[in-house]
Amino acid sequence: MDKEKQNNINEINFKNSLKSSDTEEWWDIKFNRPIGYFWAKCAIPLHISPNMITIASIFIGAIGGWLFYYNDFWINIIGMILLVLANTFDSADGQLARLTNNKTQLGRILDGLAGDIWFFIIYLALVLRLTLIENYNVVGIWLLGIAAGVSHILAAAMADYYRNIHLFFLKGKDGSEHDTSKKVKQDFAQTKFKDNPFKKVSLWFYLNYTKTQETLSPKFQTFWQTLISMYGNSIPKDLSSEIREKNKKYMSLTNILQFNTRVAFLFFSLLIQLPWLYFVFDVVVMNTILIYLILKEENLFENYNRELRSISKYKQ
Repeated sequence: MDKEKQNNINEINFKNSLKSSDTEEWWDIKFNRPIGYFWAKCAIPLHISPNMITIASIFIGAIGGWLFYYNDFWINIIGMILLVLANTFDSADGQLARLTNNKTQLGRILDGLAGDIWFFIIYLALVLRLTLIENYNVVGIWLLGIAAGVSHILAAAMADYYRNIHLFFLKGKDGSEHDTSKKVKQDFAQTKFKDNPFKKVSLWFYLNYTKTQETLSPKFQTFWQTLISMYGNSIPKDLSSEIREKNKKYMSLTNILQFNTRVAFLFFSLLIQLPWLYFVFDVVVMNTILIYLILKEENLFENYNRELRSISKYKQ
């Protein structure tokens, strides 16, 4: 096989490992995804599963996050490197799952859990550093840290939710990881703790995760019920295409609320030795973006719900 043909095959495989061009960030395309693709390609002949890569990313990211506890420039740098490495592994698990068609609900849960564990460790490390080492007010820092942590959970959940909704209208059910709490509740009830305790506990967290997403998007839930009642799983292509085009502009906001922007400011606050500034950024800046995103998405789907209820505009 000549070199040009091999390069074309590699390019096609790389594109197939991505979620979509609509939802990928520039930095991910240029840095995280190529490295993740390399890890994924290495994992295939070694029979390493996506979930194994996810678990490795959890440990690497947690160790990196804990290194932010120390008020030491070089230890913090090592923590940053480990966190970036963990994120490339987090890219690799999804890319490997798409390349090998090995997508599972447990993998979806673990993938979301990985980031939550990293940032729980990061927030805890920063709070302890500020109170035990740098002698900031204990009550004030803990309140600020908790507020930032809750903000992070909500922002990450809704960014993930709206991206998967977009992927649903772009690629259909098989190309999206959009779940409903009703479906997850059924899976939770059918899973016995004595048979699979890890899955049972994971589904409990995932059930609450999906309930939070649905609680914060009531107008979308109404639209979704109308859509499914009218079309079931056979949603007209013109409707899907139209929603995708109108929703595409909001994907940049979901990207801002995800890992790259958040970690860039975290690293900045650590480099200037003002780690508390990251908490303020999370509470003020990221919450403002989150609220704006929710309002825009809710308004979009409220309008579509009104159209679907008033006229039969779209045909099968």
